[in-house]
Amino acid sequence: MNIDINKITSEITQLDSKPVLDILYQDEFFVAVDKPPGLFVHRSYMDRDEIYFALQLVRDQIGQYVYPLHRLDRPTSGVLLFALTKEVASAMGQAFTNNDIQKTYYALTRGHLTANGLVDYALKEKLDKLGDKNVSRNKEPQQALTAYQSLHTASLPIALGKFPSVRYSLIKLMPKTGRRHQIRRHLAHLRHPIIGDINYGDNKQNPFFIEHFGFKRLMLIAKSLTFTHPVSKEEISIECSFDCQWQGVFEELSWDIE
Repeated sequence: MNIDINKITSEITQLDSKPVLDILYQDEFFVAVDKPPGLFVHRSYMDRDEIYFALQLVRDQIGQYVYPLHRLDRPTSGVLLFALTKEVASAMGQAFTNNDIQKTYYALTRGHLTANGLVDYALKEKLDKLGDKNVSRNKEPQQALTAYQSLHTASLPIALGKFPSVRYSLIKLMPKTGRRHQIRRHLAHLRHPIIGDINYGDNKQNPFFIEHFGFKRLMLIAKSLTFTHPVSKEEISIECSFDCQWQGVFEELSWDIE
């Protein structure tokens, strides 16, 4: 039998560096964590080589089964909520379906988007070639609504392509519906795609950002989640912090943001 020593060593190294997720909120019914970019919520056919997933990591950290209530795209970071009982998961599933959960995101976008408004732009359902292979491709576009607020704009005096400077905006977003890639597609529709978006973004801005700021990621964060607790009936608001990469961008662009 041939043994691949390099593969075994690599797997041991990965196991030794098992991620520990920051717990943002926990009671007997819920646990919320700060999901880093690049982490799948659960196992996916999209990358069978992945070892770690948020669901398993949270389960192992708190020592009990958890029920995922929503999903964040792999490249999106931020607040990720799990239920700890089947009954609460069912109740919250209905709340998510009814859009009774208030979700707030922040995005760094290309260009100066200075207006506030509501994107009302129907989206054709995004389907996976394998995961959704039995789903009809003939569905009509679904209503999709995203409220947005421009918080800051900035420019770097560096020529890029035909433009004399590189311009950015920090946008606060409150999706009113939950379509797949909704925020990313809506901002692209406004011609202000999110920096680091390889599906809908700018193929000049993205490489520049990596070179100038020194890291590669989608600049989209699920910043907060607010909902009515189905048991206590209290309003629960859970928020994560901007990490050091976000803070570095804010410093470079002279934005004073906590």
